[in-house]
Amino acid sequence: MTAPSPDDVRTATETLSQLTEYLREDPDLGEALALIEPLLDEYTGLPIQLGDTLRALARAVLADPDIPNRTAVHALVDDLRTAAWEQTDQHTLHYTLDNLRTLLQQGCEAQEDRTCH
Repeated sequence: MTAPSPDDVRTATETLSQLTEYLREDPDLGEALALIEPLLDEYTGLPIQLGDTLRALARAVLADPDIPNRTAVHALVDDLRTAAWEQTDQHTLHYTLDNLRTLLQQGCEAQEDRTCH
């Protein structure tokens, strides 16, 4: 597999920043939920991906034979692994998104004149 470039990763973070700015501008709630949905996917969303990325980095650090201070490295790897678990624990946010979608639909059903998505 070819490694992504720093610019590729930067583009991903810039896209996330654009999404954040858009959401701060009072968007349509249905559209906002649709935009957030891929980020919070139960299996491939950002919490899972970031957790997996941090764990992969921890493995790469441990596998590098040129790291001079192995004791310090283990403490830093523990920090990466802890952060990975904390990120992965956020995978349940997709349930929150489902609940928000249900509330939106209930609101649409209660107000027939409101545009529903």
